Amino acid sequence: MDKHQFKVSLQWKNEREGVISSPELEEGHNTAANNSIDIATPPPFPGGVPNIWSPEHLFTASISSCLMTTFLAIAENSKLDFEDFSCDAIGIMEKKDGKFLMTEVHLKPIVTIKTEEDQDRAERVLQKSEKACLISNSVKSEISMETKIITQK
Repeated sequence: MDKHQFKVSLQWKNEREGVISSPELEEGHNTAANNSIDIATPPPFPGGVPNIWSPEHLFTASISSCLMTTFLAIAENSKLDFEDFSCDAIGIMEKKDGKFLMTEVHLKPIVTIKTEEDQDRAERVLQKSEKACLISNSVKSEISMETKIITQK
């Protein structure tokens, strides 16, 4: 695969808030309403703003969403018939050697499958997905995963 670029624009709004957007997302099924995300300093920091996405939330979300998109591709290639995928994620920020770092991300994917026979295959697809996730492979944070496979009743 060739080298690709992903363009993002950031504009400061006021105090500890800004807005991020991407000119690449203005076409297609996206609208101006969902082309941008308000972003702010998180509450743990001085002047932090509650109830607005922070870089730390986006960092954690990028790892979780990469797991999902990688899972979808591998599940399709593996012909895994599943009903649902969801994933809670917890990003851990701490201070090390005088610097704040996102040191860990805990992923908790849940896959709902149609039949019990797909249990092992679903687990293998999840494990392959975690290992192949390009965002996880691009960061130095420790990534852990606690999987759950549910059989549809």
